[in-house]
Parts: sequence; C-alpha cells; structure tokens
Amino acid sequence: MEVRNLMRNNKLNTVCEEARCPNLAECWNHRTATFMILGDTCTRSCGFCNIKVGLPTELDLDEPRRVAEAVNNLQLRHVVITSVNRDELQDGGASIFSELNRLIRETTPDCTIEILIPDFKGMEDAFEIIMQNPPDILNHNLETVPRMYHAVRPQAKYQRSLDLINWFHNRGLKTKSGIMVGIGETKEEVVDLMKDLVAHHCDILTIGQYLQPTGNHLPVHRFVTPEEFAFYKTEGSKTWFQNRGISSFGQKFLPCRSAGKNGHN
Repeated sequence: MEVRNLMRNNKLNTVCEEARCPNLAECWNHRTATFMILGDTCTRSCGFCNIKVGLPTELDLDEPRRVAEAVNNLQLRHVVITSVNRDELQDGGASIFSELNRLIRETTPDCTIEILIPDFKGMEDAFEIIMQNPPDILNHNLETVPRMYHAVRPQAKYQRSLDLINWFHNRGLKTKSGIMVGIGETKEEVVDLMKDLVAHHCDILTIGQYLQPTGNHLPVHRFVTPEEFAFYKTEGSKTWFQNRGISSFGQKFLPCRSAGKNGHN
C-alpha cells in the first residue's frame, strides 16, 4: 500500500494506526491519512484513546521536513496534522507545528492545512508560536460534554479548550472542534455544548459515534441513531452555522481522535 510504505520509509506516525481506526484501509486506499507528529507517546491518559501513554524521551526536530516531503509526494490538496500531548516540553510542541506549516507552504503551496492541536496547557506563548506560520483551519476537539471530563479527558479543562478556540478565532483563523457521542452524554448536554462553542466563535463542528478501541477503554454507552444525528444538525442550523455559512455534522464511526476525533486535548 503506497501510503503505508511512505509512512514506514519516512518513519512517520499516523493517528489512523495509533488510534486503531476501523476506517484505516478505506482511507489509505484513497491516499488519505491524518499525520500525527511529536512522536507516538502521549503525556495524558484520556479514557477513550488508544495512543500509548508515558513520558517521551526525545524530540525529533527533523520530523517537519519528512512530513512536508510526504505531503508533497502524495500531492495532497488538504492535509490534517495532529499530535500527541507533550506536556513536558516548554512550548508543548508548538514550534514543531509551526515549522511544519511553514515547510508545507513552501513545498506544496496549493495544499490547505488543518492542524488538530492539544491545549498547550492554555499557554498563549505557544499559541503565538502557532501564529508565526498559521494553518488554514485551527482544530481543537472538546471531545465530550463537561460532566464527562473526569472520565474522558481527566487532564484537560473544558473552559480552557473553549478559551483556546476563541483566542485563535480572534486572531483571524477558521476554527473547528469535534465531539464523540454515545459515551454517556445526554442530548441536552450536547445542545448546551454547541451553544458554548457558538459563544466562543467556533466555525465548524464534527460529531461522531464513539467506539471502544480496546477492552481497557471506556465502554460504549449507546449507539446514536441517524435520527439523533439529524436532530443535532437541525439544532446547529438553527442556533449557529446558519449565521456562519458553515456546517459539518456526520455519523462518523471513529474510535478516537482521527478526523474529528479524537483530536487533541
């Protein structure tokens, strides 16, 4: 498989593999992948995510060059780049994101860039580093409703993530977030979350069905019906996206951060 060989030859990681996404084969056969940078070890232990947890031992400063080369080799028109959390780094890895954005602009100027970032502990210095070479879309996933954070995102803060989205909107970027459903939330809580995102100037929202990646992760509470996804789309159209001209809702079956997943904490 071309994409797999490219990843292996360039020693690159994808969230597709690390999150054990069930759609991997289909996406890779269509030359689509979500790059995951900053290594394969995350410093946070989210209850839904299959990525390895621990203390990373190194930072690969050559990684941006190799990812940019892969984007150019695949001649991508749009690229999504996410990462593990690197809370042990002073800037959380923001400088690697910024350098990668710069190199993609230089080598594949027609490719639009979407980055799915961690919260960088809310450090505005890290946000400023991202803005040195800004993406086309700034994505940061809330993942779930605030009541579920203790189980789903124990090292994250709901308000901190909302403030991050608002900060980048105020710097002129198109903003995006994503959540999982079927993990224990209620419909009313999802609607309230949507209203919070409206208030913090999020432009795009993706909603996807949670799937349990292994028996050691949070169980699936329920499988959300197509009718409920349609309800969320209707609510979004009434209160939010009709004013922005952008909408993105879908019954996506993703186990973790990939593609409006699991994105980062």
